[in-house]
Amino acid sequence: MSKKNLDIIIIGFAIFATFFGAGNLIFPPYLGVLAGEKWYIAFAGFLVGDVVLSVLAVIVSCKYQTKGIGVLSRVGEKFSTIMGCIMLACIGPLMSIPRTGATTFEISILPLMPDANPIVFSVIFFAITLVLTVRPSKVVDNVGKFLTPALLIALAVLIIKGFLTPLGDARPDPYIDDLFATGLTQGYQTMDAFGGTIIAFLVMASIVGKGYLDKKEQISMIGKAGLVAGICLAVVYGGLCIVGTMVSMQYGADVEQTALVVAITGALLGNGGKVLLGIIIALACLTTAVGTTSAVAQFFAGVFNNKIKYEWLVIGFCVFSAVISNFGVNTIIQFSGPILSVIYPIVVAMILLSIFTEKIQNDNVFRFAAYMALLVSILTLAGVPVMQKLPLASFGLNWLIPVIVAAIVGFFVPSKKKEAVKEGGL
Repeated sequence: MSKKNLDIIIIGFAIFATFFGAGNLIFPPYLGVLAGEKWYIAFAGFLVGDVVLSVLAVIVSCKYQTKGIGVLSRVGEKFSTIMGCIMLACIGPLMSIPRTGATTFEISILPLMPDANPIVFSVIFFAITLVLTVRPSKVVDNVGKFLTPALLIALAVLIIKGFLTPLGDARPDPYIDDLFATGLTQGYQTMDAFGGTIIAFLVMASIVGKGYLDKKEQISMIGKAGLVAGICLAVVYGGLCIVGTMVSMQYGADVEQTALVVAITGALLGNGGKVLLGIIIALACLTTAVGTTSAVAQFFAGVFNNKIKYEWLVIGFCVFSAVISNFGVNTIIQFSGPILSVIYPIVVAMILLSIFTEKIQNDNVFRFAAYMALLVSILTLAGVPVMQKLPLASFGLNWLIPVIVAAIVGFFVPSKKKEAVKEGGL
C-alpha cells in the first residue's frame, strides 16, 4: 500500500473516532428497537441525518481558507468569528470536552469502582488527552493508528457476539410509523455536523503536516478520508441497529436509551460486558476529547493570530475541562444545550449551501439564510408558540422552510460588496 493511501486510511480512522463519541453509541440500538424488522428504512434516515451530514461538513469546511468557521465565512468575517467563538467555546471547553471526561467516569469507572474519586480521574483523563494532543501534527496519527483500532475491536466484539448469539427475533410491526423521518431526526440530534466543521481544522493540519501542499490533492484526500470514515460509521451504526432489533420484542419505545445499551451488553457478555462497555465508552470519549481539543485549540490560535500558542491553549483547555467535568454530565448539558440549539441550524444551513459555494456568487444568499436560521432558533428557544406550527417542527426542523425562502430572497438582493470565495484549505 502506498504512503498516500495509508495516510488517507489513518485520517479516515481519526475522523470516524472523533465523530463516534459515547453519545452516538446509544442512538442506533434504540432505533432498532423502534423499527424492528424494518430497521433498514429508519437506518437510512439516520445515515442521512448523521453520517452524510457530518462527513459533508468536514469536506465543505476544508474548501475554505479562513480564520473563522469556513462554512460561516460567506455570511461575513465578523459573523463567522463571533459565532465560531461561541460555537467552539460550547462544543469545546464548556461542553463537549469536559463531557467526555464526565461520561467516562459515570459509565466506565463508577460501575466497576464505586468508590473512585472523580477529581483524581479527571486529572488522569485530561493528562492523557494533553499528552496525545499537544503536538497538532501528531493528533491524527495518535488517534488513527492507536485509539481507533482499539475502539473498532471493542465494538466488533459486541456486534459480532450479537450476530452469533441473537437475543431474540425482530419485532414484525414497528413502534413508529414515520420510519425514515424518525431515523433522520435521531441522526440530526447527534449534532455531529458541529463536529465536522471543527474536525476540518484537525484534518487539514494533519495533511499539511504530512507534506501534502497541493490544494487539489488536499481536497481529494479529504474526500477519500471522509469516505473511509463514513463507511466505518455506517458499518458500526448498522451493526448496533441490527443488534437492537433483536431485543425489540423485549423492550418498548419507552425504554431508556442508555439502559438499553447496558442491558444488551450484559445479556450478550454477562459481567464481562460491563468491562467491555467501559472500554468502548472510554475509548470513544478519549478519541473525541483528543480530536476536539486539538481542533478547538487550532481555531483559537488562528483567531488570536498565534499570539497565544496552540500548546498553551491545549493546556488551558485540558485544565479547564478537568474542572468542569466534575460538575457531571447533566449539569454540563443543561448549561450549554440551549446555546447549541440556537447555533446548530445556522451551521447545518451553511453546510448545505456550501456544497454549491462555487456556483452561488451572491453572498446575500448565505447572509439571509444564516440570519433567518438565527431568528427562528432564538424564537423557538424563547418558546414563541407560532414556531411550533411551522412545517417540520415535530422533527426539530422548523427553521428549514424559512431558511430556504430567505436564501431565495437573498439571491435577488444584490450584494453591496462582492467578496471572493476563499478556497483551498483552512
